[in-house]
Amino acid sequence: MVQSYCQYALNEPEDSVHKRYHDTEYGFPLTDDNQLFCRLVLEINQAGLSWTTILKKAANFHAAYDNFEIAKVANYTEADHLRLMADAGIIRNRLKINAAIVNAQRLLVIQQEFGSFKNWLDNHRSLTKEQWTKLFKKTFLFTGGEIVNEFLMSTAYLSGAHEETCPIYANIARL
Repeated sequence: MVQSYCQYALNEPEDSVHKRYHDTEYGFPLTDDNQLFCRLVLEINQAGLSWTTILKKAANFHAAYDNFEIAKVANYTEADHLRLMADAGIIRNRLKINAAIVNAQRLLVIQQEFGSFKNWLDNHRSLTKEQWTKLFKKTFLFTGGEIVNEFLMSTAYLSGAHEETCPIYANIARL
């Protein structure tokens, strides 16, 4: 039997990256566009790797990507791309780095049209998981089904981040 993330994280030591993420971030609604962009970039970078790797490198990602300020990342140049490719503190994958920059540029367009990335997400809240995936694939780079699913669950746009018996589930439900 596969253990759920809740079962796994709740058995982790209090100072574990998984325990902290589970208890304070996973499944909690985000309202700030830069935080939403951060989560999208981290989910993209997780593809093919362990989530532990991403959680341990999260501070490095924040530093490397100017705290995920969408407007700054959207204006990255080739020099920034090369800087990121040389940064051992993050995932140095050309396609993932390019996706972060292009997706930031696309988010500027979304913000212009919808007022914010959050408004765009809220405007599509009624979509099924399959419809979300199609929309993300049409709108963003490097957004396959698993990336979209985890992004949406981790930001409270899809249910399933926590089991109903998980103590964090009640905290999120109150939000």
